[in-house]
Amino acid sequence: MLHTYYLLFLDIFAVVFTLIMLRVLYFRWIYYLHVFQQLGYKTNELRGWLKEHWDEKVIPRSLVYFLISTMLLIFGAEIFELRLNLSAEAIILFSWGITYLSSIKAFRAKKIKKPLIWTARVKRLSLPFGLSSVFLPLLAIYLGFGGWFNTAFAHPRLQGAANIQFDAPSLALGLALGYIFIPLFLLLAGYLTAPIEQQIHNRYKRQARKKLASLLHLKVIAITGSYGKTSVKFMLRDVLKERFSVCVTPGSFNTPMGICKVINNDLQAHHQILVLEMGARYAGNIGELCDIAQPDISIVSNVGLAHLETFGSQEVIAKEKGTLVDRLKKGGVAVLNGNDPIVSKMGKERSDIQCIQVGLSSLNETNPELHLSASEVDYSTEGTRFVLHKNSGDSPSEPWDIQCQLLGKHNVQNLLLALGVGDHLGLRMNTMQLAVTQIEPVQHRLELKAVGDYFMIDDAFNSNPVGAKNAVEILGAFRSSQRFIITPGMVELGDIEAEENHKFGSHIAAAKLDFAFIVGLERGKVIEKGYLEAGGDPERLERVESLFEANDRLKQRIKPGDVVLYENDLPDIYNE
Repeated sequence: MLHTYYLLFLDIFAVVFTLIMLRVLYFRWIYYLHVFQQLGYKTNELRGWLKEHWDEKVIPRSLVYFLISTMLLIFGAEIFELRLNLSAEAIILFSWGITYLSSIKAFRAKKIKKPLIWTARVKRLSLPFGLSSVFLPLLAIYLGFGGWFNTAFAHPRLQGAANIQFDAPSLALGLALGYIFIPLFLLLAGYLTAPIEQQIHNRYKRQARKKLASLLHLKVIAITGSYGKTSVKFMLRDVLKERFSVCVTPGSFNTPMGICKVINNDLQAHHQILVLEMGARYAGNIGELCDIAQPDISIVSNVGLAHLETFGSQEVIAKEKGTLVDRLKKGGVAVLNGNDPIVSKMGKERSDIQCIQVGLSSLNETNPELHLSASEVDYSTEGTRFVLHKNSGDSPSEPWDIQCQLLGKHNVQNLLLALGVGDHLGLRMNTMQLAVTQIEPVQHRLELKAVGDYFMIDDAFNSNPVGAKNAVEILGAFRSSQRFIITPGMVELGDIEAEENHKFGSHIAAAKLDFAFIVGLERGKVIEKGYLEAGGDPERLERVESLFEANDRLKQRIKPGDVVLYENDLPDIYNE
């Protein structure tokens, strides 16, 4: 009788082990689906991510330990003629599996900043991904429990429960292989669904082009640049809505499908102006967007180092951003950042378009081509004030005093681009002056707001070298309270990522902030090194594992009236 109970225990142990592993496989499956969504469903980026995280996520050491241990048990027993009975083999294999593979900590974070969204595309992707992912686990269960099921159903008293009828190695190794192949099956599903997604995209593009062609009165304004696009877009909206009916893409809708969605669903016959933000991570992206909506007015904010990892060089970035000017309609207008030496030269070879340059006069005093310029820039907790000059030829107009809620000189430059378009479209300067006072900061872009009894500068959206330096300098200008920064640094800068994060650390040191929390125990080492080498106080910097830990540490130090800057907030895929 005791032997029967012992064998029954082994059967139950096998079932429990299988259920535990199926739970792990489910969370691993969801995790990789979430990663793919955050990577924009790009198979090439998923390949790169898998390669980068190969020994951390794809084939972790725990899995390697389990496979090595299992192989040694199976083949070592034969080589060394060890006599393990089936029950001992099952206990060892299942115990190792639970020890090495049962944790879901790596796939189920306690807090997720942006959870998986079950879009139509995710659902389409889930079908081939799910079918391929369940094949190995189901095969393992069939091979592992085949004998158990046959015996159990053959005998009315479940005689099989008292016999070792399952194949422990097949069950354990099959489930482990299912664990291994999940990311590879996702990659395969991405390739399989790509033609379907392309057909869907093409249909939406045709629909958008047809709708734009029917709106003959509509002016299309397109904005690009390495950074500042979204800020310029909403500034332009708030300036132009004083006179025109304006349709604007929301948030960071700057991809082909994002633009098509707005044109197909939101653009109406009464709209006079359509403002589109055009983003690019690869060469050819701007051209693809212009194929959907060719601009009447193009705005180029700057050429920087954002997405250098995918572009390869600043020259490629410059050429890609310049495509927006090259693709202007005949008779169109390019509004350009005159302070950027690359941008200011765009459109020179086109005699059939008009180029308007704007910029900060303090940065480009010798440039006579600036149509609008700003000087005497000053900012505080209430925002920014500057003097606007308009060059109308031989007789410049009198300067205008401009007050806005925005922070930083780079936001003044962004605002000049919007004002340049408004001036070209005939808006009066006093009308735009009033409109500017109503412009609110774009969410997560140097957004100053009160949080309880302290102030927060939210600059969490995709930091870049210039923007990060500006944000730190602005924080350093606050003198009446403690100043904190929470940042993970910068990513997607290719070969110069470490160099730029090192510089970023030195900027933090130069600002003489009261405390810096660097998110990322490994990635943050470069920032910390730059900080210390620039003379930063080691007692005023701490590297933490996550944003949530940084917030907990901040609560222990912050006092009423203090200011904290959140500089960049990386997606969950960058969590260490």
